[in-house]
Amino acid sequence: MSAFGYRKPADLPATAPVFPLAGAILFPRAPLPLNIFEPRYLNMVDDALAADRVIGMIQPLYSDTPKPPLSDVGTLGRITSFSETGDGRYLITLTGVCRFRIERELDTGTPYRRCAVSYEPFARDLHENTRDSEAVDRARLTRALKHYGDARELQIDWSSVEEASAEALVHAVASLCPFDTAAKQALLEAPTLCDCAATLVALLELEAAGDGSESNLQ
Repeated sequence: MSAFGYRKPADLPATAPVFPLAGAILFPRAPLPLNIFEPRYLNMVDDALAADRVIGMIQPLYSDTPKPPLSDVGTLGRITSFSETGDGRYLITLTGVCRFRIERELDTGTPYRRCAVSYEPFARDLHENTRDSEAVDRARLTRALKHYGDARELQIDWSSVEEASAEALVHAVASLCPFDTAAKQALLEAPTLCDCAATLVALLELEAAGDGSESNLQ
């Protein structure tokens, strides 16, 4: 099943506005709620709503400069919900469409950044792969999540874990766990769902064992 009618990379926009946000990764078909308050990103959302409703989520390599270098890979998301607060913020939900690789940044004169992107390396993102989902070692992932939750004294909704599809579970845990930027990027760039799940299990087991650095959890 294709996402939003996009069946092949050529159906997707060749350029996209990008929202650099450390610690925030977006997976195909997964939702990402965002609270938009900076004027440049309010402008970006306005422009996206007036056009094709898409925004590229990407992590900066570091975020201590006004215009930090960007990671090579991000994800195109489509605005699937929108509301405006009384104090001028936007509350939106992006739903992931397809990962992309940045080809070059464009000089557009907008207050936000825009890039030329390629989806070809991630064309399989456009169609949910049942075979990939079935190959995920769900039992090991659940055990790793339990050990991680116990070590961090987290309350986990196990009924939701059991009801979620393998893809939804892997992507939700990868998005919500407070791993560092490099770990998040490794999860995003994993070639397949199984690869992402295996990387996720390794990270959960490492953190549960207490071998991860404190910076990985902040």
